[in-house]
Amino acid sequence: MSKLHVKKGDTVLVLSGNDKGKQGKVMRVDVKKNRAIVEGVRIISKHTRPNTEHPQGGIIKQEAPIHISNLMVVDKTGKPSRIGRKKDENGKLVRYSKKTGEIIK
Repeated sequence: MSKLHVKKGDTVLVLSGNDKGKQGKVMRVDVKKNRAIVEGVRIISKHTRPNTEHPQGGIIKQEAPIHISNLMVVDKTGKPSRIGRKKDENGKLVRYSKKTGEIIK
């Protein structure tokens, strides 16, 4: 498995698809499938039976996974940027914005 440029908690920009141009926060990343669930992006309608969580059942809107190749991390300045990796002064591998050079936490 290779490292991904997207992590949980990152703000990302959607590059392609029906939600192109939308920004959202990454809620979950599936490393094996290279997919992420982004808040407010790729909303689907799911039909559910009545259960304890939804006593009425019915149609529920929720986010579906999107491939990480369609996502670009937005740095602190609010601009989307490609992500690189380099070692910091302690020798630890960190992500940084290729546009501004700032380290991304």
